[in-house]
Amino acid sequence: MDAEQIEAGRQRWQQRYDRARKRDADFTTLSGEEVEPVYGPPPGQDVAGFERIGWPGEYPYTRGLHPTGYRGRAWTIRQFAGFGNAEQTNERYRMILEAGGGGLSVAFDMPTLMGYDSDDARSLGEVGHCGVAIDSAADMEVLFRGIPLGEVTTSMTISGPAVPVFCMYLVAAERQGVDPAVLNGTLQTDIFKEYIAQKEWLFAPEPHLRLIGDLMEHCAAGIPAYKPLSVSGYHIREAGATAAQELAYTLADGLAYVELGLSRGLDVDVFAPGLSFFFDAHLDFFEEIAKFRAARRIWARWMRDHFGAKTEKAQWLRFHTQTAGVSLTAQQPYNNVVRTAVEALSAVLGGTNSLHTNALDETLALPSEQAAEIALRTQQVIMEETGVTNVADPLGGSWYVEALTDRIEAQAEAIFQQILDKGSRGKGGAEHPIGPMTSGILRGIEEGWFTGEIAEAAFRYQQGVEKGDKRVVGVNCHPRSVTPELEILRVSHEVEREQVRALGERRARRDEAAVRAGLDEMLAAARSGANMIEPMLRAVRAEATLGEICHALRDEWGTYRENASF
Repeated sequence: MDAEQIEAGRQRWQQRYDRARKRDADFTTLSGEEVEPVYGPPPGQDVAGFERIGWPGEYPYTRGLHPTGYRGRAWTIRQFAGFGNAEQTNERYRMILEAGGGGLSVAFDMPTLMGYDSDDARSLGEVGHCGVAIDSAADMEVLFRGIPLGEVTTSMTISGPAVPVFCMYLVAAERQGVDPAVLNGTLQTDIFKEYIAQKEWLFAPEPHLRLIGDLMEHCAAGIPAYKPLSVSGYHIREAGATAAQELAYTLADGLAYVELGLSRGLDVDVFAPGLSFFFDAHLDFFEEIAKFRAARRIWARWMRDHFGAKTEKAQWLRFHTQTAGVSLTAQQPYNNVVRTAVEALSAVLGGTNSLHTNALDETLALPSEQAAEIALRTQQVIMEETGVTNVADPLGGSWYVEALTDRIEAQAEAIFQQILDKGSRGKGGAEHPIGPMTSGILRGIEEGWFTGEIAEAAFRYQQGVEKGDKRVVGVNCHPRSVTPELEILRVSHEVEREQVRALGERRARRDEAAVRAGLDEMLAAARSGANMIEPMLRAVRAEATLGEICHALRDEWGTYRENASF
């Protein structure tokens, strides 16, 4: 790009920056020196390929979605939390908000993630242990008691039973007197990553896609600010994927969900802004920054050129980041504070829209209050003390960062082509009616291709650790330590007994005829092809439980077992 074009871009950026709202903050260095809100090439200099870097707030958004960077709005501090019952988790949420957290992120226990009630035989010993137990709308009501859902953004990390859980969230908002139309937050709902990495599904892919499509329609029509899909690369990376695999598989999943929305007749410029993404921030500092920058660029290009998105918001890739749980070690756990800080800083320098920082004790148990506070303070120190919010994309133009960004982008595009090639070789040679990326993903799931690719990457990394080529402090180098044993949070089994007792009492008090009518309406919608959200909401309002809803759908659609691959 020649100097004249670069200068024209700088002027466009300046005009947008001047019009934008800025935070009331001190944007100087620690020494009191003024800094510019963005930096670029010196005036009069030609820069080959600068159109791929550009200016913040301008296509292809490599340098961020907004011309102001974090001068306009800092990222949302969102702490992932949940344990025991709804009342205990509500207390933790209040602590997080009072300590300066900007949003909530709900962690559910394993029975909830799998669509089972707390009194199901398969739930024994698991209730409340890796997250909060939610059996019905009454639990959701307690979970957010005293927390105004119309004012606090809420993220829920759940995919298989995401739709009935979201209905419980809507009913809890109704019981607070909150108009669902004003709700803001994110529901994960990303079923593809379950088949690819996390393995928490209820049925075969097709019925899940049916429910996701219904949810997209419902939110597009009546809950405009809420994001019904958070396409998750986090669990893919935690399973052992490389940075390029995490990026490619995640964005491919997102593109397939765009195909799903279009197949429902939705306007891409209306529903695409309701998609968000969830990435892992791992330990290779510069690689992670490059990954985030490449993600924005790839998504904008595909949305504009492949799907015809015309508005900026439909081309934007908004993403939440969580620091890498898999990077934490049980050995010398206080080292995890350092790891988390480095990972969090990479997410911030990569332009994340919201961020969760892991606690130092998460390899051993759910976070203690002290560990959760340190994790929260890590973000606040980065935000308030380091000066990284002063300049948009401060590493933009770095030869190393730009080369890494280009390389990860090229690797992701090559993986996209592999997925599309698989789709073109679908059953009987026919492409899936939703679209070519959907066809390739479904074929890759069926063949076990994604699982195999991730397993191979994880194996190569583990070999490096065991040989000592990949160094992990406290594990295969610098093992001596004076660290005392941590006191960790333990969830009492009394929580399970109390949850089961309360659930039994709730069932005894409810109107069984109303529950049955709601479930029957839901199944009638499932059979007719009608949107299932409203009948599911009626069942939830009558206190139908998560297990009852999911079992009814399992009976209707069957269960799913993946093909074994070795």
